[in-house]
Amino acid sequence: MKQKKDWFKDRGYIHFSNRTPHASRGKVFKYISNPKNITKHSFFPLIFKELKQRRYKLSNHNGIFKRSHKKNKNGKITSNAKVREILFATHIDAHIFSYYTQQLITPKYESYLDKNPILSNTITAYRQIKTDDDLKFKNNVHFAKDVFDEIKRRQNCVALVLDIENFFPSLNHKKLKLAWAKTLGSKTLPKDHYNLFKATTRFSYVKLSDLKTKNGHFDEKKLAENKKNGKHAFFESIKDLIESDIIIYKNQKKDKNGLLKGIPQGLPISAILANIYMLSFDESIVNELTQKHKIFYRRYSDDIILLCNKEQINFVEKFVKKQIEKIDLTISFEKTEKTLFRPNKNRLQSYKIEDDGSLKENVPLNYLGFEFYGYQTLIKSKNLASFYRRMKQAVKRKNKRVENLKEVKLIDEGAIFKRKIYRLYSFKGVKTRKLPSKRTDFIDGEPKTDYFEKKYRGNYIRYAYKASEDLNAPEIKRQLRNHWKILQQTLKKYNFSNVKKN
Repeated sequence: MKQKKDWFKDRGYIHFSNRTPHASRGKVFKYISNPKNITKHSFFPLIFKELKQRRYKLSNHNGIFKRSHKKNKNGKITSNAKVREILFATHIDAHIFSYYTQQLITPKYESYLDKNPILSNTITAYRQIKTDDDLKFKNNVHFAKDVFDEIKRRQNCVALVLDIENFFPSLNHKKLKLAWAKTLGSKTLPKDHYNLFKATTRFSYVKLSDLKTKNGHFDEKKLAENKKNGKHAFFESIKDLIESDIIIYKNQKKDKNGLLKGIPQGLPISAILANIYMLSFDESIVNELTQKHKIFYRRYSDDIILLCNKEQINFVEKFVKKQIEKIDLTISFEKTEKTLFRPNKNRLQSYKIEDDGSLKENVPLNYLGFEFYGYQTLIKSKNLASFYRRMKQAVKRKNKRVENLKEVKLIDEGAIFKRKIYRLYSFKGVKTRKLPSKRTDFIDGEPKTDYFEKKYRGNYIRYAYKASEDLNAPEIKRQLRNHWKILQQTLKKYNFSNVKKN
């Protein structure tokens, strides 16, 4: 029996409905566990925000190919950044989505997969899959290891990494509805599930940037007033939102036939709906490629990897293209990474297969945050660069606060709290521990502060060290051997009174 995740979570963000602390769990459960309530429930607008991820990619700059954060697109220089659209629900709506996901839909989905262990093994994202020792659940490190171990076992093989274009925004609503009903073992969706279906397909939303009404910032005075009145929200009521100047948008993404498509990415229910939607595709790959042609297949959300012989590449690509089109999705085969592995000088070596069929030696397979060369495994270089960039930006922010404090207090020196910086960005933060914390709520206009301890699970260095052990890749630890030196050099760039320059 698989352990169920807890559907209840006290989310700390501000939205259009009040927060629901743990003390209100019983009241929330009584409401959302009644299908009649959910059938009639009116879902609030979502809040929309964009997450931008900088990318350092090989781009064409007037005929010269070089790595840059910029690219030349139709004669214009634009950013290489990858933009993800995230939408998140109000607290009560999030509880509904989470409850139906964890308690009602996921058990049905997992029960279906349990009937076919080969199929179950291929779908890795958004699931609770126990490790071999049955002590914890697998994560991306374990899933990457499964693929790398299979490549080592096969020795001579090709890894095809494919990416589905605009995954969540492209899901066909009719196919999603049918797949959802099939998972529940029904021909049509029950009324309560149908209301959730409408909430995830005909959704409305407000842009987070539109809520920053004070020179690009939130109205902190209004938020503080609402919180004092017991409303941890942008507005005291949904009526105030409707009567404000804030624009409420509706889902307007449409397919080639003019019909609405896509679901929001970021809701507690989005992940399971994506897996349900892909179920027919997963089954076709397993039945036709894995079982008949010994082709290894894994899907982590919209990232697909297949291991086959070099002679099977065209056959595999044509079959995948045909099956993905059946569910109205698209794979950009021009961007497909093809990596050949074969023994070379007593070690397994990786080769990139170029468009013209030529081989480029020692170009790794990039998968789930790791670079696999056959003979070694490293953390993806851009992930490591991102870690160091966050480190330097954190120190820079601390310096800005110290300089402001020196100006306000009319003092010459200011110190940085090194303990927190060390905990977040060095080997000193690899151990889990309990940290003191507090939360203040207003009850009847009076502040009430609760003191408690929260679990600190370790930092990125801990993740890297653990990945090094799980992947049997000591070279990962060597990648981070200079992190303390880089942190100290960053601290010395600023005039902190408790940092020695020499």
